[in-house]
Amino acid sequence: MRKQSLHLAMIIAALALVLAACGPQPAAEPGAGGLQIPDIEQGKFNVAAVLIGPHDDGGWSQAHYEGLVYVEENMADSHIAYIENVPEGADSEQVFRSLARKGFDLILGTSFGYMDPMATVAEEFPDIAFVHISGYKSNMKNFGNLFGAMENMKYLAGMLAGSRAKMDGNPKLGYMATFPIPEELRLGNAIALGMKVTCPECTMDVRWINTWHDPVLEKEGAASLFDAGAQVVFTGADTPAVADVAQEKGKWGITYDWYGSCKVDACLTAPYWNWGPVYARISQGLKDGTYTPGFDYPDADSGLLGLYGFMEGQELTKGVAELPAEDIQLVKDTLAQMLAGEFTRFDVFAGEIKDNKGNVIVPAGEKFSQADIDQFPPGAPGLECKYCMYWWAEGITAELPSLSQ
Repeated sequence: MRKQSLHLAMIIAALALVLAACGPQPAAEPGAGGLQIPDIEQGKFNVAAVLIGPHDDGGWSQAHYEGLVYVEENMADSHIAYIENVPEGADSEQVFRSLARKGFDLILGTSFGYMDPMATVAEEFPDIAFVHISGYKSNMKNFGNLFGAMENMKYLAGMLAGSRAKMDGNPKLGYMATFPIPEELRLGNAIALGMKVTCPECTMDVRWINTWHDPVLEKEGAASLFDAGAQVVFTGADTPAVADVAQEKGKWGITYDWYGSCKVDACLTAPYWNWGPVYARISQGLKDGTYTPGFDYPDADSGLLGLYGFMEGQELTKGVAELPAEDIQLVKDTLAQMLAGEFTRFDVFAGEIKDNKGNVIVPAGEKFSQADIDQFPPGAPGLECKYCMYWWAEGITAELPSLSQ
């Protein structure tokens, strides 16, 4: 989920952006905020994505860009386009409105802070489909919510990180979080729950960097965690900076979002997204009239999620291959259950779960609902949560962020 306004400097920088797309583009006219808004191709199913970062960021936005390319390569008579580095908030609303006026059939918003602006524009253009990635809102007509059970892969990565830290004799992990939103607490908690499986004595510190994409801040945040004693550091942000810093420090990093982000020797693994098949399914369904935007949250058996080194055709990284055989096998077995649909996101958050103050968050025999996974208390009207996602799991040493932020 992605919900914070970016700094004025990013807004100014966005004015100079030029739309890029897969394949030649017809002439584009100036649009919102000086951005170049792409044209549709008549007679084709036109899909546009609005990206929070550069399409080649080595992380979140690149994964979405490659998902778009998959659509064009696998769906007949389709045309794709994207606009990158679009700030959240009012700036994105202008972009969504301009794309809708152009006549795109499907508009994808790929950051949490696009949720409310996209909801507003969707009401103005009822014949165009809008799909918001992350978030929790839908009008169940032409504005839908899409995300996926990344908590499953973060849980597995937590198991690997705990095993590595324990083997190295330094049972400390770090989590470089972006913004204080339910998504970041959810994924951090999933890491900690996995960590405790292989390293009951492990702890995890948290640093907030308040950005999705800033290579400098990401390196500084990672360095801060390593310097504070962490042996393995996770990132919630969009670049592979955490692994690059780990390489310099002689420690370990776990990257995120894109399968190609885990390149250096110090990278243990990368929980990543594979958006292409899901984007193609939605696009084809909209074209055929068989898909209505609503709440779409695939689990690992959908093919949307991956754990680098453990998927078909991949090899374990050096840092993982050295781990105890029983820990590697436990991760493989749990992943196999996930891919078979036998272990879901609700199993990750099954009780008993205690928070870092010793309070029971989820009693034994109980599980989270989707409303609990997605939201701070009390939840949206009509989608109220029972347990909610405003707690840190046992082993996390950080304080909760203020909900006023």
